[in-house]
Amino acid sequence: MILDADRRIGGPYTFAAGLLGHLVPVALERWPGLVAAYDIEIRAAAPALRDLVPARRRSLADELPRAQRILVPGARRTLRIANGLAEFVRDHLLRAGPLTLSVHNLGEADHTDAELVTVLRRRLAPELLRIEEGPSAPGAGPLPADFDRFRDEGFHHAMAESGLEALRGLTYEDDPAGWEHLLQRVAGALEAVEREDEARELYDRARRESTDPKRRATAAYATAMILVRHHDPARRDPEQALAWVNEAITITSLLPDRRERAFHLGFDLNGKALVEVRRDRRAAAAELVRQAIDLAETDLADEHPIHRLVLYANRGQLLAMAGRHEAALADYTRAIEADPGYPDYYLDRGNLLHKLGRLAEALADYESVMRLSPPFPEAYYNRAELRFVSGDHEGARADLDHTLDLDPSFTPAYVNRSGLHAAAGDYARARQDVEQGLRLAPRDPHLLCVLGQIELAESRYPEARMAFDTALELDPELVAAWASRAELAFERGDRSAALTDLTHALKLEETAELLFNRSVVYRAAGLPEQARQDLVRAAELAPGDEDVGRALAELREVRPPASRTDDEGASRSGPPEESLPRGPR
Repeated sequence: MILDADRRIGGPYTFAAGLLGHLVPVALERWPGLVAAYDIEIRAAAPALRDLVPARRRSLADELPRAQRILVPGARRTLRIANGLAEFVRDHLLRAGPLTLSVHNLGEADHTDAELVTVLRRRLAPELLRIEEGPSAPGAGPLPADFDRFRDEGFHHAMAESGLEALRGLTYEDDPAGWEHLLQRVAGALEAVEREDEARELYDRARRESTDPKRRATAAYATAMILVRHHDPARRDPEQALAWVNEAITITSLLPDRRERAFHLGFDLNGKALVEVRRDRRAAAAELVRQAIDLAETDLADEHPIHRLVLYANRGQLLAMAGRHEAALADYTRAIEADPGYPDYYLDRGNLLHKLGRLAEALADYESVMRLSPPFPEAYYNRAELRFVSGDHEGARADLDHTLDLDPSFTPAYVNRSGLHAAAGDYARARQDVEQGLRLAPRDPHLLCVLGQIELAESRYPEARMAFDTALELDPELVAAWASRAELAFERGDRSAALTDLTHALKLEETAELLFNRSVVYRAAGLPEQARQDLVRAAELAPGDEDVGRALAELREVRPPASRTDDEGASRSGPPEESLPRGPR
């Protein structure tokens, strides 16, 4: 089969639409459930098929005027769509048989198609789908300019490229409102693809051209968001952001129309809340969101429901940060109930439920994300943690495997999967995961900690010490690194250093495991009373822990022996072969 990927033909997903045009009609006739399972992905990639593929998974935005759809998909959504399309193609070909594609003009493809081809090649065996690059003879016409589709679906690369091309042919005098509207969309897309300097230039250009209050407020707000959310943390400037967002608030608070003022001012107050979070003023941030909610509930009760649910979800996040967990859950639940088809807030609520130990409810939320959304790596990653906690290590590893199938750049999954491999004694595979993760994030302290644990298990002590030290330089509050460095010290006979590191770890996080390990060191150092105190506290934290109970019983049975001096004159107490447990007990 020959398909053309030149984005000048159909814009985003030109190649995908051609492929789906061949596969979907066959699937509808023979396996309609397969098509229904991937309705979002097919409808996003092939608009011409929307009449054939009804929307099964819907959200509130599908029912609202475009002006009220304020949630623009993030840049990572196209990866989720690509993974869903890859699974549809895989399941189709497993039924219908293998396929060979010759893709012409692949070098001229939109980002969405280039990403999809990468995913197809990674996830489908060449025996099932073979993709060959055909000749290149790109067209010379203008780029498609379906800006509503680009915005609604989160096709930011197309919006940026086509929008910039369109802006070069327009002037402010031609159509002030249309020019400013397009400029804002293009600037937002440039921000999404980490081209913030170009976005800032557009906002500066808007300020030079326009005196419209709402437009100037929007440009000020957007400039503040660039300064506070820049993809390079070193280029963030919360203080400058504060100045710009205050400019926006000053303007929108003076808008004469009550409803218009409530919406725009509420939006800007919410943006200022993010600035205050970056300035570590969370109470001030929570108060700003409260003000925005009051405006929305008072003046926008019958419109802008997405604006309101976003505000509740944001307040939920701030309440969770402040430790007000039940209030945070109530706000997350209110946001979810307002739009049960929107997946992201299930993930946020699930994370909070997980933190609170309400694992069954957290699992239900993560699986809601899986059900409502194209493949979402974070949901599988989070479910892996739940499975690990419940003792299902195989299930946890399967979820981590799937997370990395969906997104090989998902660094935290390498951390956790390497830890699982190490706990199982498979240090070769653990090292592979650590090395792959470090290629993506060379200064990730968690990866360095796991590397140290691998080096320790293989008795490469200097390398282990270097890895732990580096991890702690990068993150002095990384409990696992303090505990692991203590284990290294203990194995090398340095009980004093082991006690120091374990004590530091316990100041950061008091757990039964750390207390048990310190009790081992205390016993080896001839300090049974300190060991007993740690075990008593460990028993309070983990009443059913058999290791703790056994160790306490041993201490009660043992009478302190008189100190004796061996042939070399060294005082000894406790079994010399005793060692700290490796990994989670």
